[in-house]
Amino acid sequence: MKTLLTKGSIPILLGTGGVGKTTIAAALGLAGALANLDTAVITVDPTRRLRDALGLERLGGQPVRIGAKQLREAKLNPNLKLSAMMLDVKGAWDAVVERFVADGATRRRIFDNPFYQSLTREFAGSEAFAALQQLYELHQAGAFELEVVDTPPASHSFEFLQAPARVIRLLDSRTARWLFTPSLSAGRIVMKLASDAARFVVRELERVAGQSVLSTISDFFAAMAESMDAIVDRLHKTEALLHSPAVRFVLVTTAETDRLRQARELIDEMEAEGLKLAAIVVNQFLDERTWHAVADSSRDSGGEPLKYLEEISELRKEVASSRSSRDDGAGASLAKLIDYFEEYRHQTLEEIQRVADFARGLPAGVNLAIAPKIEAGVLDLGALARVAEYVTSGVAILKPLEAASARLRAGAQGAGERRASRR
Repeated sequence: MKTLLTKGSIPILLGTGGVGKTTIAAALGLAGALANLDTAVITVDPTRRLRDALGLERLGGQPVRIGAKQLREAKLNPNLKLSAMMLDVKGAWDAVVERFVADGATRRRIFDNPFYQSLTREFAGSEAFAALQQLYELHQAGAFELEVVDTPPASHSFEFLQAPARVIRLLDSRTARWLFTPSLSAGRIVMKLASDAARFVVRELERVAGQSVLSTISDFFAAMAESMDAIVDRLHKTEALLHSPAVRFVLVTTAETDRLRQARELIDEMEAEGLKLAAIVVNQFLDERTWHAVADSSRDSGGEPLKYLEEISELRKEVASSRSSRDDGAGASLAKLIDYFEEYRHQTLEEIQRVADFARGLPAGVNLAIAPKIEAGVLDLGALARVAEYVTSGVAILKPLEAASARLRAGAQGAGERRASRR
């Protein structure tokens, strides 16, 4: 992961909601700052907990530097250059209009237009468009050496990658202005709806703004007529940035079966679109104790990283042999506790196997990092620094973990066979 955090690089994090994408984005941003890079993180509206972790009361549409006091309290270098900004969807759209529409009255006409207001709030891809516009502005300004982008939550991450093309197709002047000009008669509209492109535009526009509002849409395109070509050109440049060598896509997932399946689907779609995935972070996988045990065992071949799971498998037998035949009323409760531990052991081994199988199917050149679950949560910069250390450690976690898991499974199977033979 450290190879992604280089001067001029733009890591863009993808992933469905609920996988901890924003936390990983902030952690990578901190890792970039720790690598002596002037770093900015563009994030969606973060949870209060994460804002507190960054030491910020609020985030806005402009980068805010993390203060020296917060860094010092987290035992970090107070001179680190780390800034964060929150995705401002409406502000990003308005900034594009202000940039390309020179006349103030025309700008106000656009801002007040109901179709424009619906477009900036409800159109599928409006948030992705805003994030990419803010990224493009930052990158063009050259104010930062590293820009980390936390993509908006979506039902599917690929929506973010498709957003520029989708907005271009909707606003493309050669189609939209062909349909909507104040001089169009009803008969000419009917004729023009015969083309596939026209039907797509009208269907999408009416879905955003509602039906019976063609006059509102027409007024919007009339106001935008002189600047639409420039705006569409800007969108093409933004889309080109996504395909540039500077952008490194990082997929964040968790170890649940459906999350890994969604991650696999996204990888396939990215390959089909010619977009290269650089790395995957399996977040909240294992706990910190296990992560460190595996890391230590990879340095010391004699270590046993999952010894505590092996001890669980012997727990029921040891408890049974140590108890007297007298029933003191605690037996049922103790049995439930052992059941819990045994279920935990089973689920952990199953989770390890799922992630290992997933990793074997990854395309060549895609790096894999593991971030364990922080039990107390990411409550401050210190915890965020721990996450950053995990994902950039470079320690080979999965292979020794899978090997230890296989030994445990084999041991459990052998013990079961011996018990069966005795019976």
